[in-house]
Amino acid sequence: MDRKVYLSNTPLSRAQEAFLEAALRREPGIEEIDTTAAAGRVTAAPVFARLSSPHYHASAMDGVAVRASDTFGVTPTSPGRLLLGENAFYVDTGGELPPGCDAVIMIEDVIFPDRDNAGMIEIREPATPWQHVRSIGEDIAAAEMILPSYHRIRPFDLGALLGGGIFNVKVLKEPAVAIIPTGSELVAPGAIPPPGKITESNSYTFAAAVHAWGGRAVKYPIVEDEPEKLKESLEQAARQSDLVLVSAGSSAGRKDHTLTALEALGEVIVHGVAMRPGKPVILGMIGTTPVMGVPGYPVAAYLSLELFVKPLLYHWQKRPLPPPNVLEAYSSRRVYSSLKENEFLRLKVGKVGERFVATPLPRGSGVTMSLVRADGITLIPQDKEGIEAGEKIDVELWRSREEIENTIVCLGSHDLSLDILSDLLKKEGGGITLSSAHVGSMGGIMALKRGETHIAGMHLLDQESGVYNIPYLRRYLPDLELVLVHLARRELGLFVAPGNRRRIFDIEDLCRDDVLFVNRQKGAGTRLYLDYMIKEKKLDPARIKGYEREEFNHLAVAAAVAAGSADAGLGIRAAAEALGVDFIPLTQESYDLAMPAAFYQLPPCRALLGVISSPSFREAVQALGGYDLQECGSLMWQSHNK
Repeated sequence: MDRKVYLSNTPLSRAQEAFLEAALRREPGIEEIDTTAAAGRVTAAPVFARLSSPHYHASAMDGVAVRASDTFGVTPTSPGRLLLGENAFYVDTGGELPPGCDAVIMIEDVIFPDRDNAGMIEIREPATPWQHVRSIGEDIAAAEMILPSYHRIRPFDLGALLGGGIFNVKVLKEPAVAIIPTGSELVAPGAIPPPGKITESNSYTFAAAVHAWGGRAVKYPIVEDEPEKLKESLEQAARQSDLVLVSAGSSAGRKDHTLTALEALGEVIVHGVAMRPGKPVILGMIGTTPVMGVPGYPVAAYLSLELFVKPLLYHWQKRPLPPPNVLEAYSSRRVYSSLKENEFLRLKVGKVGERFVATPLPRGSGVTMSLVRADGITLIPQDKEGIEAGEKIDVELWRSREEIENTIVCLGSHDLSLDILSDLLKKEGGGITLSSAHVGSMGGIMALKRGETHIAGMHLLDQESGVYNIPYLRRYLPDLELVLVHLARRELGLFVAPGNRRRIFDIEDLCRDDVLFVNRQKGAGTRLYLDYMIKEKKLDPARIKGYEREEFNHLAVAAAVAAGSADAGLGIRAAAEALGVDFIPLTQESYDLAMPAAFYQLPPCRALLGVISSPSFREAVQALGGYDLQECGSLMWQSHNK
């Protein structure tokens, strides 16, 4: 195969094959280590016992060692007597049998007939030869194979090795993986970085993954965006390591120097793989050392490691890749995908009714929380335009099936209290968890309609009646029997920069030429409230600069205002306090949880409602600011459909 493939969109399977073929020219080697430290390592050769275990005839019981022939003929009606120290000897479990002895009588079967003659014992049943005796080599015989080659040493294997006299063992070396973080904007963890700087985190993620896959991570200092410094670090790492990972700098920007550094020192096999996220991967070699230029965005970076580094580390350790834990689920929504690459889609998964439902998470390469929140992942092949709503898909689970089955799915509007609810529910220890994804209040209603969620969080103000949520449930879900549980009343208002230098006090101010706004997505309750107020005040949304810019939760809106990329946004007080922006209250809204009446009666829901009614939940939510929990947990409404 021609391994010098300068393609911008190399097929994933071809890139994996080419990189593995080149990388396996290197073998990390063999080392001899202390057996006591060998758990988790892989044997390099078969291990044969040097010593039998036990290596002497050992008592299997606390009792008295005897010659079995001395006890023949003894019966309960014709007991026999033995003299301690002469033809009977005390032994403890594991103790060596005295010379000439070939049986042990348990201490509880021994009678002391004469208190004045403590040296005399009486027995009423004969001993059989080798009863209660562990003979030499019963467990391990000298020269017996204890472990074969390429065996991953388990905790209990250590006992067999040590028992067989193996105090040092030859194992495959842990592949040494050098990790080079690059970027002048990076700072080491330890303090909140100033604007323009980013906490370096990829190397710690990489190191943890390398350790989990059997490698030994060696983290290098951060390299600034200077080509010569990168070349120097890369050259040193290639000499001292089995694999080099260069974090960031793999694309084609003016500060991306990995490609040119690798070309100068070795060969490039692939630059650009048909995968999303992770397209700007670089795969190459410096001598016999494989090198990977890893995209800087965290999601792209981790998936790239899974696809290229994990298989290589397992190959080097002669271990098969663990089979994926795959579950069939139904997609909760349509997802479009390019025909240019394989796309790996992160998902939330839960069992609603009798089927598993998968909800796509944000797809950006830099959305680290999409990995944290994901229950699994699915592949959209390069030749497929996407996934239809309701389509059956294979999900590779990152949690156990049991956990998925015990998960309450909550789709709908975002509220900070849901994270507290999830945490406290987990602390209850009953195995029930809450999994939420933010799709907006209307998205939650549609998820209820399609049977894709147990609960929908919502705060929808009906413009005609002024009532929250109930009119929408009646209008959009007339055929479902539902209940509505109140969670909290919360303050809704405008986020503005600290000090409010723009002097923004009401919705009308958003129409000024000097105000830049950030909105919520269509279908969000906050967006509907804004549109309601625009209509009430007879305003033109086209005059609001930033009306089309959308964020998907309150914290993201507050963060935009805090960062100065917007002058104002609409959201809840708790988010303003969390991000340190000023808050201009406009109204108090009702945030409620809608759910099917059948689910309301089930044990998982009762556990959830128990947490909602607990003092610890109320205290934690009130500490966020802007919440009224007087009616928290109360049943607000129930439909009576048949």
